[in-house]
Amino acid sequence: MNIGDAARASGVSAKMIRYYEQSGLIPKAGRTAGGYRDYSANDVHMLRFVRRARDLGFSIVEIEELLQLWRDRSRQSADVKRIALARIADLRRRIHAMEGMAATLQHLASSCSGDHRPDCPILADLEQGEVAKPRRTRGAIDEAPQ
Repeated sequence: MNIGDAARASGVSAKMIRYYEQSGLIPKAGRTAGGYRDYSANDVHMLRFVRRARDLGFSIVEIEELLQLWRDRSRQSADVKRIALARIADLRRRIHAMEGMAATLQHLASSCSGDHRPDCPILADLEQGEVAKPRRTRGAIDEAPQ
């Protein structure tokens, strides 16, 4: 099948398929006599694997490692689990950071009167470049220092 058909079947855009080939993440597709890329069902299966891994937030480097493990029938599942647990830890760190940003913005937004006056604590905070600490709410639990 051609690259357009492979893209539709796998959910990976033709542009990304070309990028994955160029970067070496996936092997270059065979070529037809006319020079067009020719993808097999196995190629589409691999592209679906890559797409799912990307949807779960794995980096290209991690996907490359996962593909190697996927192809290696003598692999140890512990190696795959290690990669997944590292991804989970990274996602949790990002979630924590985003929750902190949301709390800071919530605090700033609640401090802004939002009226016709020009005074705005949101702009003042951005100008100062300091991170405002969110107000503690009743019953809030502190996290252990890291």
